[in-house]
Amino acid sequence: MHRLELKIPPAAVAAIVLVLAWLAADQLTFGDIEGAWIRPAAYTLAALGIGVGVAGVLQFRSSRTTIDPMNPGKASALVTSGLYRRTRNPMYLGMLLLLLSWALVQGSLVSVVVTLLTFVPYMNRFQIQPEERALKQHFGDEYVDYMLSVRRWI
Repeated sequence: MHRLELKIPPAAVAAIVLVLAWLAADQLTFGDIEGAWIRPAAYTLAALGIGVGVAGVLQFRSSRTTIDPMNPGKASALVTSGLYRRTRNPMYLGMLLLLLSWALVQGSLVSVVVTLLTFVPYMNRFQIQPEERALKQHFGDEYVDYMLSVRRWI
């Protein structure tokens, strides 16, 4: 186990990536994105991000299991219905969509790239993989079957 695994809450990771993407857009002036489509696309991504994230939380709440990303071993139920039939991580997907929305609002391709190259790899390695290990240990073959049938992100 790496010392960063399950140490930084996903919302804090998203905030750090948001700042990195903003700094990258501010300091690197190449790769500007322009067009009338940017704001509508950004707002659509933001709405999708909020909807997907909230739906994930509500599904966990209705299944009466923890939404605490720092302690996945405390899960009392394996949630596989609703959005969880399409993605194993709708809450993280919602965060990613919000971050991409922010990058578009900035009008910066650099910001989009920084977001994709920081948030997704960090979450995969230091949040999702440790969660998967804990859930495999807790739910066994049921979780392994779920992993084989539903993708991590989309």
